[in-house]
Amino acid sequence: MKKVLLACALSFSAITFAQQGYERLIDDVEEKVIEWRRYFHENPELSNREFNTGKKIEEHLRKLGLEVEAGVAKTGVVGILKGKRPGKVLALRADIDALPVTETADVPFKSKVTTTFLGKETGVMHACGHDTHTAILMGVAEVLSKNNDFAGTVKFIFQPAEEGAPPGEEGGAELMVKEGVLENPKVDAIFGLHISSGLEVGHINYKPGGTMASSQRFVIKVKGKQTHGSTPWTGVDPILISAKIVDGLQSIISRESPLTEEAAVISVGKITSGVRFNIIPESAEMIGTVRTLDYDMRAKINKRMEEMVPAIAKAYGGEATVEITTTAPITYNDPALTAESLPSLQKVAGKENVILAKAITGAEDFAFFQEKVPGFYFFIGGKSKDAKPEEVFPHHTPNFYIDESGMKLGVKAFVQLTMDYLGK
Repeated sequence: MKKVLLACALSFSAITFAQQGYERLIDDVEEKVIEWRRYFHENPELSNREFNTGKKIEEHLRKLGLEVEAGVAKTGVVGILKGKRPGKVLALRADIDALPVTETADVPFKSKVTTTFLGKETGVMHACGHDTHTAILMGVAEVLSKNNDFAGTVKFIFQPAEEGAPPGEEGGAELMVKEGVLENPKVDAIFGLHISSGLEVGHINYKPGGTMASSQRFVIKVKGKQTHGSTPWTGVDPILISAKIVDGLQSIISRESPLTEEAAVISVGKITSGVRFNIIPESAEMIGTVRTLDYDMRAKINKRMEEMVPAIAKAYGGEATVEITTTAPITYNDPALTAESLPSLQKVAGKENVILAKAITGAEDFAFFQEKVPGFYFFIGGKSKDAKPEEVFPHHTPNFYIDESGMKLGVKAFVQLTMDYLGK
């Protein structure tokens, strides 16, 4: 009897989806979603600088009649849509910032925006798909605002600075939480999605528990002794010390971390030192990231970095310090909410296209929301079905490309998740 009731409930929800006109509304909004995406792609803005992006989102939400608050966490926008009956409060989140990447993808809406980032001239590009996330959530807001025959409230969170605030600034999900974005009204649960250039259009990946890594930023400062490049024995070479430190850091991962339990990564992304070819400089600086999926492993890796860095420098006659800051916790999908959400995803994508995936070492500051309320974060496909391997480019690269036909599934998934969650 219970199985029959469950089947009836699922069938009723699927019928309701069609009967209430959401499918038609989603079909109608798809062209707009693509148009919005192309606008944001052509006009990208870096973290904490998404002024025009936020303004366009705000204007759209106000036209829909939502309660709107702008300037949240500097440039973020929050819209509130109340259903026809009281009920739970569900938050849906999209990130809105771009990256300091010069685009080389051959698309008609290619970004030509340039700026100065950390003192260097660079292009600006939506090289991670945040433009699609923003457009998808704007589409969801339009669909639900045209038919709010549900119990409860939907809070649309358009979050800036997911890629990290500039040095010395606060930003992102952490600042949004600090400013009370999950309050007034108090959020009961939150959903987020990410498009993937390597996942085929029409597919959804998910994982309960830890699905994305904790992200940490480290800065290592090395002090040597400046001298002439022709007589290195009269000084202390901070560049050589830096090379030895990089090598040592990798041994923490390859020889000291139980990688069969969880993945871990240490990457140095930036090294700065010297001014001239024949001068051994006084100092060097390295900046990098630590990615971990287990908090105990993270603590051990951090401890070994703090022990190893000054010890290596001392062995070569110099000094070094390391400073480690956490930029995002582990993205942890609440197991119960994930289980409840799975049938919703299967309704819109088909059971065979909703795939249990492994955790990845990418990070997401969506995790700050999940520290406060149950959250579920999943991935939708953005790879063309006929794409050749050489035509698929990773996120954060100049050739990054997304098949826009995949965005419709994002709209459908958010709408179905909203209906089913608020309909319980």
